[in-house]
Amino acid sequence: MIRNEAFGRRKFLKIAAAAAGVANLPSFAFAQGANIKIGLMLPYTGTYAKLGVAITNGFKLAVAQSGGKLGGRELEYFTVDDESDPSKATDNTNKLVIRDQVDVLVGTVHSGVVMDMARIARQTGTLLIIPHAGVGAATGELCAPNIFRTSFTNWQASYPMGKVLADRGIRKVVTLTWKYGTGEEAIEGFKEGFTKAGGRAVKELFLPYPSVEFQPLLTEIASIKPDAVFVYFAGGGAIKLIKDWQAAGLKGKIGLYGSGFLTDGILDALGVEAEGLETTLHYGDGIETPKNKTFRLNYAKAYKVQPDVHAVQGYDAGLLLAAGLKAVKGDMSKRKELIAALENAKIDSPRGAWTMSKAHNPIQDIYLRKVVGKKNTVMGVAHKALADPARGCKMG
Repeated sequence: MIRNEAFGRRKFLKIAAAAAGVANLPSFAFAQGANIKIGLMLPYTGTYAKLGVAITNGFKLAVAQSGGKLGGRELEYFTVDDESDPSKATDNTNKLVIRDQVDVLVGTVHSGVVMDMARIARQTGTLLIIPHAGVGAATGELCAPNIFRTSFTNWQASYPMGKVLADRGIRKVVTLTWKYGTGEEAIEGFKEGFTKAGGRAVKELFLPYPSVEFQPLLTEIASIKPDAVFVYFAGGGAIKLIKDWQAAGLKGKIGLYGSGFLTDGILDALGVEAEGLETTLHYGDGIETPKNKTFRLNYAKAYKVQPDVHAVQGYDAGLLLAAGLKAVKGDMSKRKELIAALENAKIDSPRGAWTMSKAHNPIQDIYLRKVVGKKNTVMGVAHKALADPARGCKMG
């Protein structure tokens, strides 16, 4: 989820070479009757390994529910562990695009890695489906007809909380995040929604990634006495913040809010410290729809573990590709028809039905969730059918 802020000349030359290497290949190179080649480029080791596995499981569950075929074609999987390492992103993407000549790229979690994937996809015409990374540029400045996202943008997951807090009469907020692209985009999304609704961010605080030395900043927050604090943290950093927040005596005195990754996947490591925390995200516990109930049951049966938001995003990537390939009867050489089908797909998702924006982001409901015990319980819809503004997108 970390945005890679630098893109050097060396990487540009490697990508240019990759594009030249496939210049004579037709886009979506595909032989009628052959297997469709799916390139899964996700983290399978390291910090985000659990996310990569959940996305893969979700994708394959969607395929299994289509009888193991999409558009009447068998699938052949090619897998690369991207290690969440931007320095390896170009080489890893080229393994799938150049060496394996996959028809579809699916990935990834780390925003710095997905930026390179998007650049190569743009230059080679390879279909790219992004099942997690929320970096805005992938469907903003780098948007392209062959790049689609089935997850969220950092802006989209945070923007609705601004109005939620303003509607409660909260007017002065301090923001806090790691100093990196993902956190900054999340904070900007919240601030846009909050100021539009009449609020004001009185102070923006940052920590260098991945520092978890929160105490000095919590002392500063206590001295400012804001109405609330909005944060972007995830994983171990979120656990440390929530524990330090209670230890500093701030719980119950100043409201702590965030986008959903503040409390997703960490509640088993926390006790009462997390109780009552509210976040916004496109999925949560207790969505009482037949689709979600069936999905959760089937996922648990298949993989012996409960699904999370990452599994849903992978599942929806499979549903999206299934819709596109059904429309062209598995013939990926029908590029225009395939793109049109993906753009016009209505995905009946466990999160709720969603459609694709002009920039190829989900137009989706964002939920207000509250930690109750060990669940991120959905309390309501914070924003109906929200689309990311995709600033900088000029679709070719």
